Amino acid sequence: MKVGLITLGCDKNTVDSERYLARLADQGAEYTEELADADVIVVNTCGFIDAAKRESIDAIVEAGRFKVEGSCRAVVALGCMVERHREELAEALPEVDLFLGTSDIDRLVPALEERGLLDEPLERHPGVRLFTGELPHVRYLKVSEGCDHGCAFCAIPLMRGKHRSFALDEVVQEAQLLEAQGAREVNLVAQDLAHYGRDRRDGRGLPELLEALVSETGIPWIRLLYLYSTGLTPRLLEVMAREPRVLPYLDMPMQHAADTVLVRMRRPERQRVIRDRVAGIRAVVPDVAIRTTCIVGFPGESEDEFEALLAFLEETQFDRVGAFAYSPQEGTRAARMPDDVPEWLKQERLERLVELQRHITAERYERHIGRTAHAMIDVVESDGTLTARTVWQADDVDGITRVEVPAALAATRTHLLPGALIEVRIEDVQDDYDFAAVLVRVVDAPAPRARERPSRALPVVASTIGSFGR
Repeated sequence: MKVGLITLGCDKNTVDSERYLARLADQGAEYTEELADADVIVVNTCGFIDAAKRESIDAIVEAGRFKVEGSCRAVVALGCMVERHREELAEALPEVDLFLGTSDIDRLVPALEERGLLDEPLERHPGVRLFTGELPHVRYLKVSEGCDHGCAFCAIPLMRGKHRSFALDEVVQEAQLLEAQGAREVNLVAQDLAHYGRDRRDGRGLPELLEALVSETGIPWIRLLYLYSTGLTPRLLEVMAREPRVLPYLDMPMQHAADTVLVRMRRPERQRVIRDRVAGIRAVVPDVAIRTTCIVGFPGESEDEFEALLAFLEETQFDRVGAFAYSPQEGTRAARMPDDVPEWLKQERLERLVELQRHITAERYERHIGRTAHAMIDVVESDGTLTARTVWQADDVDGITRVEVPAALAATRTHLLPGALIEVRIEDVQDDYDFAAVLVRVVDAPAPRARERPSRALPVVASTIGSFGR
């Protein structure tokens, strides 16, 4: 069976998709990038906001088209949107053969076996993930599932359930498997990394996990994504400041800065706490980059409250900000509030915020001009230039660094491979979000690896690493 895959939404969905493919490969399935050649097309949906839902539905419809125009025998829709809206989707999308929410993913293989599309398992490799992206040296590692925060606007607890941390030893084991597959940067993801380990009550939280990853793997870059400011402890900041492989980077969503809006959102922080946390981080972790996210147009947001958000962004000077306009999600507390900010005003406020932050980011980046910094190569371009990212640039969201290779360093080209760590001198900021730089030296080059389908001949391990909602 050839299987095609469409993954939508967040990096946590990417992790899940890699696990689904690995399970199917254990049954003899073969991944194909060409959807027209696939016998089964799996669509991993996102249900976070309305735009994501529309994108998921469009992808499902597109997959269904290959039943007529390609080799497709079955379309599988799974993930967050299906968990919330299975009945409506089943009625509206007859081209889908199987709907699976996040709570019943274990039915994927048996259901395809019942339809005669899968063979008996060839071998079991719990924890192995089948990579299908463009940068095999950049991987994501999910350390927990679900969320205990009761944010009024968010449906994630309804889709993913309560927070459950995965066992530290199993997370480390999965990181080791990613390293064996060529990972050079591992991004830790969860709904809130700071909550890691609290539910297990074994005294091992995020600081202990980071120390274990540093001691038990050789992965050069470990990056933290999605962490609430209320969970930042002196111990965590001490680990970040001490361990050079734990990057000076935090993705810390605040959503708003006006206390009145934060109260309506049921957020755990207030403006003073956020301000103090940011100052504390910058005091302890040198050259840290802090990214955040904001929602505009939340029910009841007044012009004064929106101006308070802009003023706080200007005061705090986050390195990057992701922003989106509020849309009500069925089943959430906010959905019962009047959606009283007109769409045109939401978009106007979104544009104002993005424009302000564009200037802030450019100013933050300009302070690095003339300095040297470590970067990781992502792509070696045909003209010999390098596309890389500094420690302050997360994959896909924070821009890139374009690196020129001086003639004097031409002999190092054999070491300039994707995943190589290099030292660069930053020369300029381009388009407000990107760096232009010159190569100084190669710091650490990975062993050359052929780009091929990952081998399944890995050790069979007794673990629950591949079980969802462990």
